[in-house]
Amino acid sequence: MSPIDFLTDLLNPDLAFLPKALVVAVMSAAVCGVVGTHVVLRGMAFIGDAVAHAVFPGLAIAFAVSGNLALGGAIAGVITAVLVAVLSQNRRLKEDSVIAILFVAAFGIGIVVISAVPGYGGSLQHFLFGSIAGIPDSDLYMVAGTGIGILAAMFIFHQEFVAIGLDRDFARTQGIKVFRYDLLLYVLVTLAVVISVQTIGNILVLALLVAPAATARLLTDSLAAMMAIAPAIGAVSATVGLYISWSWDLPTGGTIVLVLTAAFLAAWLLSPRRGRRSRSIPATMATRRSQKRATPSTTAIRSGS
Repeated sequence: MSPIDFLTDLLNPDLAFLPKALVVAVMSAAVCGVVGTHVVLRGMAFIGDAVAHAVFPGLAIAFAVSGNLALGGAIAGVITAVLVAVLSQNRRLKEDSVIAILFVAAFGIGIVVISAVPGYGGSLQHFLFGSIAGIPDSDLYMVAGTGIGILAAMFIFHQEFVAIGLDRDFARTQGIKVFRYDLLLYVLVTLAVVISVQTIGNILVLALLVAPAATARLLTDSLAAMMAIAPAIGAVSATVGLYISWSWDLPTGGTIVLVLTAAFLAAWLLSPRRGRRSRSIPATMATRRSQKRATPSTTAIRSGS
């Protein structure tokens, strides 16, 4: 399918779910790109994974009682985020241990709840891998409103997040309430995950948090530039992934993740300053310099013979 055909399908009123899926995918990828910047810089990938799975019991319970899936996932995720932030204050327990315990407990609750619902097999697949066909207008507005709120919070508390990410102890000496902002960041990660689950699924949503930001990290040392590049990479990858999945009838979530992975690998290989290429260029220059230094001696040997 050509891009023109894809555009035609987007404008086809009989395929109204397709443009909604594109808008949700782009918005959620952009929001995750911004939030994911702090996830990557603070080494919080495991936290993002735990929170991503922590929304699952909320989704399962909301589905079982015919409630709002996004609201159920948000409540479960926020509760888990609060528990992680609170229990991690006990320095006798490492943060990753607390996260692991809550992660498996939350996912276990979700599995038990959803298995008790008739016809859970198809529903489980929908939760885990996403679906572009069933996005209602209400979810579109929810994603837009929540996304704007997340971006506003990231902008308002940007300095505090950066200060804590650079040096937590120094941030405390400056009067910054580290626990409060840790909790806020966990909640923002949770909300970013919730608005992305519908399209990309519960299992693969971590890719939206980490891959765009990690790719941007290979391209720049500036935090401001990173926070601009990461959402752009996420949005473009979501668009390309949806186009490929629609053209070849592939799973949307998995395709978007593969496009994100391809972008990361391209940056890792081709980035002239931080990628694989950055290591080959100095080596090549060094070789050339050594050859130039060797040339006079070689000439002298030959003339002496």
